[in-house]
Amino acid sequence: MTDNAHRPGRMAEYEARTRDPLDLLALSTLWLVVVPPGDFGHRVTYVVLAFRVALSAVYGIDIAIRSALAPRHVHYALTHPGALISVVVPPVRVIFSIRLVRSVFRRGHLGRFLLAAAVFVLNGAIIVYLFERHAPGSNIHTLGDAVWWAFVTVTTVGYGDFYPVTTWGRITACFIMGTGLLTLAVVTAQVASSFVTQAPSRARPAPPDEAARREVTLAELDERLARIERLLTAIHPGSSPGAIDSH
Repeated sequence: MTDNAHRPGRMAEYEARTRDPLDLLALSTLWLVVVPPGDFGHRVTYVVLAFRVALSAVYGIDIAIRSALAPRHVHYALTHPGALISVVVPPVRVIFSIRLVRSVFRRGHLGRFLLAAAVFVLNGAIIVYLFERHAPGSNIHTLGDAVWWAFVTVTTVGYGDFYPVTTWGRITACFIMGTGLLTLAVVTAQVASSFVTQAPSRARPAPPDEAARREVTLAELDERLARIERLLTAIHPGSSPGAIDSH
């Protein structure tokens, strides 16, 4: 068997092993690629740029491996423009991370969704902190304030002690609010589904001895009917039960 015959299987195996880690990497580094490097501070600008280059290198290696495993290397790369663009513009790779969120609609994937939601909320907290910490009139000055605000927002409590004042901070807040509503709906649906699933299992099946008693009762009834038929035949010899009924 040629090597090309093995490629589809190797491609599927590679994608199955790397899909979730790469999606989680893209989601967890959202704050790194969304916030402009200058907003991190002059002292860490070059460090941020270095991490961005490393992230682009990871995405580049991924598309290179997948292209090599594909039967038509160049054709595969050209038919996956999103993967190519994400090498140059890493935020595009976050679009593929939506697969983690879509997994909530599959039963039994609540843990994965909660993990993705928590990572997204923490990303939102970091993004809001980076945009708000030096903004005029802002009340979110530390990362702890931002994390507290994010979790208060995602749980739909909304104390109002902290709130974003910048445009990008408020846009991020809208996404966190949507995540909170979706999380509440998903958790409620999963809990309700678990109760519905457990209801039939709680119904006690009939004990074996009770089922046996039912079978014995039916057998005794058949025997009694047979006795009555024999008695009627003895009283009226030569007549069938149907003939007796006609009299």
